[in-house]
Amino acid sequence: MPVIEPLLLSTIRVCTYVGEHLLTNASGFFFARDQHLFLVTSRHVLMDEPSRHFPDRIEVEVHSDPNDMGASCVLSVPLYRDSQSLWRQGQDLAGNIDVALIEIERATLPASAVYHAFTPAHLQWSGAPVEVGTTLLVVGFPLGFHDNLHHMPVVRHAVLASSFGLRFQGQGYFLTDARTHRGTSGAPVVMRAPATHNDLDELPWLLLGIHSARIDLGSRDLVQDEALGLNCTWYADILLTLSESCPFKS
Repeated sequence: MPVIEPLLLSTIRVCTYVGEHLLTNASGFFFARDQHLFLVTSRHVLMDEPSRHFPDRIEVEVHSDPNDMGASCVLSVPLYRDSQSLWRQGQDLAGNIDVALIEIERATLPASAVYHAFTPAHLQWSGAPVEVGTTLLVVGFPLGFHDNLHHMPVVRHAVLASSFGLRFQGQGYFLTDARTHRGTSGAPVVMRAPATHNDLDELPWLLLGIHSARIDLGSRDLVQDEALGLNCTWYADILLTLSESCPFKS
């Protein structure tokens, strides 16, 4: 068997549904804390009022055989119970944060499931220096495109395009310069962990943020001006708040 990059096994395709009707494709990734396993994606993947996007469940594909990357199982994850949303989302003084986290019951995964999960140890705290221009990776499913034989995402290069640690225009995100597409929402934005982080041998990447959306200007001349090519990425430290073990109120 070829050696599979652990990073590619951290990210999965998210399909949203109303009943049996497929709505959209997006990206998501695993995050583990204590005994809990979560799926992280963009909040607008699970509900988006402006576009009247209101799925009632999602489906995700998980590798089910360590000896056969073509083998997978599909998990159907409900988004509501008793008319109450099951995901966790964040908010700060500037408004809603476009990040959502929903718990995956480990018992629903096959015993032979193959995946890697980010943990609090992978979070790059905002006080740590990350220089503007640093090369980052965005791991996801642009326009739903992926290796559909082996159920693997693809990786795009990105560059840190704003000061890491500052809230761009007062919002809880930073900017990346990258070519992205619909379907990348919810993708992890990572950088290679320094050698000093020897506790991350299984998944040697630092999780900086969660890709949300491309940024455009309403004043842009669609004929004369190219798209900015800039993207909004929400700081990943929101996951510490969302994954706290205390009861969560929707």
